[in-house]
Amino acid sequence: MMYVTAPNARAFVENVLAGNGVPRKNAIIIARGLVEADLRGVDTHGINRIPSYMARIRQGVLDPRAAPTLRQVTPAVAQVDGHNGFGFLAAHMGMAKAIEIAEEVGIGLVSVKHSNHFGMSAWVVQQALDAGMVSLVFTNSSPAVPVWGGKSKLMGVSPIACGAPAGKGRPFIVDMAPSVAARGKIHKALRRGEKIPKDWALDKEGKQTDDPAKALEGVMLPIGGPKGSALAIMMARNSCQDVFAGVLSGSAFAGHVTNPYDPSKPADVGHFLVALKPDLFMSLEEFKQRMDYLYGRVIGSDRMAGTDRIYFPGEIELLMKEERLHDGIPLVQAEVEALNKESQRVGAQSISVSSCPVKSRL
Repeated sequence: MMYVTAPNARAFVENVLAGNGVPRKNAIIIARGLVEADLRGVDTHGINRIPSYMARIRQGVLDPRAAPTLRQVTPAVAQVDGHNGFGFLAAHMGMAKAIEIAEEVGIGLVSVKHSNHFGMSAWVVQQALDAGMVSLVFTNSSPAVPVWGGKSKLMGVSPIACGAPAGKGRPFIVDMAPSVAARGKIHKALRRGEKIPKDWALDKEGKQTDDPAKALEGVMLPIGGPKGSALAIMMARNSCQDVFAGVLSGSAFAGHVTNPYDPSKPADVGHFLVALKPDLFMSLEEFKQRMDYLYGRVIGSDRMAGTDRIYFPGEIELLMKEERLHDGIPLVQAEVEALNKESQRVGAQSISVSSCPVKSRL
């Protein structure tokens, strides 16, 4: 295992993006979103996504120079057109506008069309939290999950993400998909030569597998068996994700979003972003006090046998961020080599890594 500091990771990503035609100001936004995922321990949506993103640029299915544009629809509603550029840029612009509208009228709704993968949804939620806003973040995705009992890809693994600020306690942050594990975790296991738990995926024959290569040829499994399958159907076909992020936005829907690892055609992803002022129905101080009370009730609950600590949603990731800001982001040799291959393509500097975490060097 090797380690890269957050500043070095951001600098590396910015340089590779710039070398592929991304304007520097846009590269900064993209790098920040990717590195934030790594810091929070969501390695599946961090800087290791760079090779797949650059492959899409080389294939001409992602425009590195595209800049999103915004159109005001009503006083409370706006739409962003991503113009087939990086999803990070369209989502960042969209949430910034949703926050601006919410400051004025209490709630801001922004639909995003013709976008791409925007990494971890939690960074968009955090953007709203930093502005003191409650938020909802929806995005649709390519098919990856079967209905319960099936073996064909039918539904996407579109995440559910939301957040709410607090006072002295941790903020509330949820970012989860309706699959047992994120598809990126299977790609991560493949990169690292690791096996996966057998309840994560099926191979192309419909059999459980611990081989990530076979899993990527097959399908991922929904959380909660038939109950999770029902939720995935609701989210992917009838409710928030595909209706709000796909149909309503004007982007691809009903299974036509392209997999971010597939460089054959544009993804045409849609997003739907909501920002809400927390002091609409009570003072901000009272809202934060109530959130702090909720936090205390959750983490102070009676623990089941064998449980040392109860965490608030999003708290584990925030603790991981504190640790990785100090020790660095862990990478394996194969990941470092794949990243450096991208820097070599554009004559950028290799990623700066160390062989041990900061705490081991003190």
